[in-house]
Amino acid sequence: MNTETFEYWGKTYEVPKLSYHTVIVGTGAAGYNAADSLHALGVTDIAILTEGVNMGTSRNTGSDKQTYYKLTMAGGMPDSVRGMAQTLFDCGSMHGDIALCEAAGSPRAFFKLVSLGVPFPQNEAGEYVGYKTDHDPAMRATSCGPLTSKLMTEALEKSVLSKNIPIIDHCRVIRLFTENSTIRGCAALCEEAITDANPMGLVLFSFENMIWAAGGPSAIYQATVYPESQTCAHGVAFYAGASGENLTESQYGIASVKFRWNLSGTYQQVLPRYISVDKNGVEREFLSDYFPDPKKQLTAIFLKGYEWPFDPRKIRISGERGSSSVDLAVFAECERGNKVYLDFTRNPSCAEKADGSLDSSLLEETPYRYLSNSGALLETPIARLTKMNPRAIRLYADHGIDLTKELLEIAVCAQHNNGGLAVNTDWENPTLRHFFPVGEAAGTFGICRPGGTALNSTQVGSFRAAQKIAEDYHRTKKEAAPAAPKGFFASLKQPAASDTYQQDYSEEVAMQEEYALQLTAALLDKENGMSRAQLLTEREKFAKEMSACGAFLRRADALDALHRHRSLQLAAFFSVHRVKDTDAMREMFINYDILLTQYVYSGAMLSYLADGGLSRGSAVYTDKTAEELLADTADQAIDTAHKDKVGSVRFDSETGDVVCAFSPVRPIPDAELWFENVYNRKRGD
Repeated sequence: MNTETFEYWGKTYEVPKLSYHTVIVGTGAAGYNAADSLHALGVTDIAILTEGVNMGTSRNTGSDKQTYYKLTMAGGMPDSVRGMAQTLFDCGSMHGDIALCEAAGSPRAFFKLVSLGVPFPQNEAGEYVGYKTDHDPAMRATSCGPLTSKLMTEALEKSVLSKNIPIIDHCRVIRLFTENSTIRGCAALCEEAITDANPMGLVLFSFENMIWAAGGPSAIYQATVYPESQTCAHGVAFYAGASGENLTESQYGIASVKFRWNLSGTYQQVLPRYISVDKNGVEREFLSDYFPDPKKQLTAIFLKGYEWPFDPRKIRISGERGSSSVDLAVFAECERGNKVYLDFTRNPSCAEKADGSLDSSLLEETPYRYLSNSGALLETPIARLTKMNPRAIRLYADHGIDLTKELLEIAVCAQHNNGGLAVNTDWENPTLRHFFPVGEAAGTFGICRPGGTALNSTQVGSFRAAQKIAEDYHRTKKEAAPAAPKGFFASLKQPAASDTYQQDYSEEVAMQEEYALQLTAALLDKENGMSRAQLLTEREKFAKEMSACGAFLRRADALDALHRHRSLQLAAFFSVHRVKDTDAMREMFINYDILLTQYVYSGAMLSYLADGGLSRGSAVYTDKTAEELLADTADQAIDTAHKDKVGSVRFDSETGDVVCAFSPVRPIPDAELWFENVYNRKRGD
C-alpha cells in the first residue's frame, strides 16, 4: 500500500493508495459471484468494495415466492437454449446475442448455486421442478420462497469468504479515473480510512479492470420497493463515459411501503380487500368505483398476482378493465392525499357473506380453479394465505407487521430497471473498456422480461465478465511486494510479490486523482456545511420531483422542466454544497449521483418521446392524471415502432449534454454448433 500526499490551503493530507488487478464493487449476488468466479479462474489479485456488506437489493428484497428463471429441468415439456433465448428476445428491445448468452449460461449458473447449497426444490427423482411466471411459455421458473436472492447472496458470500478475498466495507466510490476511454482507477470514501491526516476517509485505487455490481437506480424515485439501504451509483459511471441502454424501461408495481416488499403472487391471489383512508379517517373500498361487477373486481385482484408489473396494455383490454386498472386506482387515491391499504383480515365487501366468509360463487373460472386446486377456498384472505404461503405471513411478522390483525400500507413503486449501463456479450461496457456492469446495473433487458430473469442475469453476466478478464485481460507484472499496510488495511489480504499488479499511471490519470482529492478537501466545512439530515431532506425532494413526472406515469412537459432544472443544479452543485463531516460527505456525493442519474434518465425519456415513442412496458406517456386515464374507455395506444430498437444514451461530461440514439437490436446469432469445430477452436488447434 502506498500513500498519496497532497496539500490544500496549507494543510497536508495523506491518502492511502491500493493497487489490485481487478476491483469488484458490490456485495450482492452479482458482485459475490464475480469475485468467486474470478478467483476460481485464477485471478486472485482482487478486492471487493462495498458501501455495506448487508446492504443492497439481493440481500434485502423479494416477493411472495421470489422467482429464479432458468432452462426447464423437469418433466416432458421440450425446452432448449435457443427457445429460452427466443422468449427473452421476443419481449422486445433486447439484443439477441445477449439473450442467447443469458440462456446458454443458465444451467451452469443454476447448478453452481445448487452446489453451494441454495435449496431449490426438487422432486423424488431429483428433477428441479418449475412453474410458469409472467411472459413465460415453458415453466422455467423456480423459487426457494420469499428470500431466494438472499439465500443466493449468503451462499456466494460464504464461498468468497472461504477464499479470503479482501472485502473493504463502508466504502463509497465517488469518482472513476479513465484514460483513452479505458477505466484506470477510482476514488472512494472509506469510513475505516479516516485519520487526522485523512479526515475525509479518502482512498485511491488503481486496477486494470472494474466489475460494477452496484445495483439499480434505486433512490431516484420516492415510491420505491428498493431497500432503503441502497441508493444509486449510476451517476459516477455516466460521468466517466459509460453508455447506457434502454434507460426508459423499468418495472413498477404494488408494494408495501413501511417494509418495502413486492405484493405479487399469493398476496394478491388470496383476494385481499383494498381500502383507502382519507385525512379524516374515513375508510372506503375504492375498487368498486371502477369494478362495479364483483366477479370482474375479484378477477382483477387475483390477476395482480400473475400480472404484478403495471402494464399499459392491461388498463383496458378490448374496452374492458384489466388488472393494471388496480394500480391506477391505487395511485389515484394517493394523488387525492389518501393512504391506501391491503386488508387480509376481511374479504372484499362485494364478495363477503353475512357471516364474513367468501362467496365463492362470485369467482370466475381462473381464480376459482386456482384456489380450489390449492385447497384454499377458505373463509378469509388470511386463512387462504396461511394455507398457501405461511412464509409470506412470517416474513412480515419478522419485520413487526402482523397481517392477521393489521392493515398493510401500499403504493405503486419502482421495482426494477430493465435497462441500465450498456454491455456486450462479455458484459463489458462498449464506451468504457475494462469496465463490466453486472446484475441490475447492466441494461440487458428491454421492454419486459419473464419474472426471475434478473436473478439468472446476476449469475450469467458476472461469470462472463470474470471469464473475459481471466482469458483476455489477465496480465500480471512482477513487482516488489507492496508496503506493509497500516491500521484497518492491515487486515486486508495482501497479494504475494509475484501476483501483484502495478498500474502504469499517466499524467492524465494523475491529474484526475489530484482533482478528486482537491475537490473533496474543498467540500469539508465543519462550521457552515450541511448536515447529513439536511442532505437526506434534499434527497427526498429530488425523489419526489422525479416520481411526479418520470415514474410509471410520464408527463412530457414536466419531464422537460425537470431535465432543464437538473442541468442547472448539476452545473452549480459543487459550488453551493459544503458538508460538516464525513457522514454528510458521503450523502452529498450520493445526492450528486442521484441528480446526474435523474438528468440522464429524463433525457432518455424525452428522446424516446421526440422519436415518436408511445406507452409500453411499465410506463404510460401521458398528460392525464390517473383518474382521467381510468375514465378512458379505449385501450391505451401502445408503441410498436421501437420494439426492434435499442435506445443508447451517453452523458457528455464536457458539454453537460445527454446524447441519445436509437439503433436496431442485434438478432439472435447463428452460433457455431458443430462439435469438432468448437472443440478445436477451444483447444487453439
